[in-house]
Amino acid sequence: MLTGLPGGFFALHCKAFGLRSFSDDAAVKKNKTANVMLPESPGKEEPRQHAASTGSSQSWTVSGHGLSEDQKDFLQVAQEFAQKELMPFAAKWDEEKYFPIETLRKAAGLGFGGIYCRDDVGGAGIGRADAAVIFEALAYADVSTTAYLTIHNMVCNMIDKFGDEDQRQKWLPRLTSMELLSSYCLTEPGSGSDAASLTTHAKAVNNGSEYVLNGAKAFISGGGVSDIYLVMARTGEEGAKGITCFLVEKGTPGLSFGKQESKLGWNSQPTSSVMLDDVRVPREHVIGQLGEGFKIAMAGLDGGRINIATCSVGGAQFCLDTAKEYVSSRKQFGKPIGAFQHTQFKLADMATSLEASRLLIRNAATAMDAKAPWAGAAAAMAKRFATDSCYDICNQALQLHGGYGYLKDYPIERYVRDLRVHTILEGTNEIMRVIISRQLMQH
Repeated sequence: MLTGLPGGFFALHCKAFGLRSFSDDAAVKKNKTANVMLPESPGKEEPRQHAASTGSSQSWTVSGHGLSEDQKDFLQVAQEFAQKELMPFAAKWDEEKYFPIETLRKAAGLGFGGIYCRDDVGGAGIGRADAAVIFEALAYADVSTTAYLTIHNMVCNMIDKFGDEDQRQKWLPRLTSMELLSSYCLTEPGSGSDAASLTTHAKAVNNGSEYVLNGAKAFISGGGVSDIYLVMARTGEEGAKGITCFLVEKGTPGLSFGKQESKLGWNSQPTSSVMLDDVRVPREHVIGQLGEGFKIAMAGLDGGRINIATCSVGGAQFCLDTAKEYVSSRKQFGKPIGAFQHTQFKLADMATSLEASRLLIRNAATAMDAKAPWAGAAAAMAKRFATDSCYDICNQALQLHGGYGYLKDYPIERYVRDLRVHTILEGTNEIMRVIISRQLMQH
């Protein structure tokens, strides 16, 4: 059974694919606030290096400022995994549109497949603030693959939080290990931002022992490949109160998928439409109560917004680091372009926006962990600001590379493509402004 991140369990899985095990050379301590085993603080180490896809080497500088000792350990674990298992392959996965399932299962072996779930079902049992540290480090190496991992974690958390005990024990052990993969199905061809107007419907049959689902979902990450689909469908009145949450298994008669979408970015994860044509599911596959689906969906999205903002920060940090290295060596007019004040000021603005994004995320994550009433608005603020700002940082990094930044020989353009969708999904940034302003006007 998984008991969380580093510790006795962790040692076995680190050795399986060459990561340093904390328990090899450090006493283990117990975190009082989460079911997570952590190492004693090691001595000061030399900065770890990663190889960029250009073949150059640069310092890994995901920010450790303001982190607890436990979070620094999480950061180190995630960095080591990302260096070994993500960074060397991300460009190839993007080019070949390859979904690295086995790599995701290796991540799950470290506890990353069920980060928020309780440990009795294989989860790590840690909070949003700790998870943000992990996802940022992973996204530094590969935004697209990390983004799918965050979506899978969102589904797992929704089952763990709103499912009954039988559902938790039936599904979560195989989901947290990523033996099974999952997808979140809310968006429809005719209802994106206005999610409460969805038309997929579920009709009770056989005295309520089964439901028959009909409808379609659009832009589903993992569509056609995932094993479990968390589907929001209408069981009652129009609007938010008539929606219920269902689990649908791949292979259920009537469940089918559209073609794999050809996308600008996020190419290491599949995306397709999901069609439901008289799909029968038992009453036992209803998550939560009838009519609670919209509440469950929105609770999932609050966390998803923090996660996608965090992925943006990880990608932007990579682009800032890469741009800083490039302008230090690229010469024009007889000196490095990094010696020009205009370039330095641009880097300063990029770094400031990046750190502001990170702090907004930590604020929102802490609010969610504390169940603060304003956590939803804080998540919307973090998502709106971080995804806008971090996309701009990546774009500015490309500009600093000049024509080279536009070439696939350099990694910057992939980060620009991958971050572009972050201002759209998990609620568009226009909708984030609606959420924020609504909270403002209530107080």
